Amino acid sequence: QVQLVESGGGLVQAGGSLRLSCAASRSIFSINAISWYRQAPGKQRELVATITSGGTTNYADSVKGRFTISRDGTKNTVYLQLNTLKPEDTAVYYCNALSLWGNYWGQGTQVTVSS
Repeated sequence: QVQLVESGGGLVQAGGSLRLSCAASRSIFSINAISWYRQAPGKQRELVATITSGGTTNYADSVKGRFTISRDGTKNTVYLQLNTLKPEDTAVYYCNALSLWGNYWGQGTQVTVSS
């Protein structure tokens, strides 16, 4: 089983930055992939970025060049650096772990970008 706790959301002006954190209850290297998703009001949840246990990263086209996913194995934490934020980035951001034990979600953290 994997427990995930997100933090770092908040209110920021357009053009600003935030760093989200996803702390896992076990070694992140034992998890096949950790991803960030987001869900805006009235919209479906969408994949934002993924980092695999081997370190491969992937991004949604809408965030490429602006968001960066990274990790710190000593803290069992995955980060999502959000730069040049736009109002359309406003959403609840969720951390997801895809592992041998199953698929797990965090509780989400709200990101609000004002224009």
